[in-house]
Amino acid sequence: MPSRHELAMWREFIEATELLRTAVAARLQEDAGLSMGDYTVLLALTEAPGRRYRSSDLAAAIGWERSRLSHHLGRMERRGLIRREHCADDSRGSEILLEPAGDQAFHAATAPHLLAIRELFVNALTPEQVTAAGEVAAAIRRHLA
Repeated sequence: MPSRHELAMWREFIEATELLRTAVAARLQEDAGLSMGDYTVLLALTEAPGRRYRSSDLAAAIGWERSRLSHHLGRMERRGLIRREHCADDSRGSEILLEPAGDQAFHAATAPHLLAIRELFVNALTPEQVTAAGEVAAAIRRHLA
């Protein structure tokens, strides 16, 4: 069972990270008209070979369940940000392709998004705290893997 101090630190961590995520997401929506989910998908596609991903591989790459991704991709496809195509080598699968509008939206969002990260996260911490935050996040990620 966690101690009082550990529970207080847990609560501080959870509340601060939720406030940060909410603030960054609000800025992304305000500045670029993209949700954090949109940006996550677009980032993965811009980094993928050929700017395409098999749907199941994209879900794994961004850590989403396939059903969540499917619903989100439908919304993005209706907005012209991505396109789904049937896989040539798997009749049940589909590939997700980055459309020019999605590439433009991603690139237009990147500078304001990075500025928001600087203002809301980096500027709140000392350089040593930024490093420590990264180490804490990496330790948690390793523990959960």
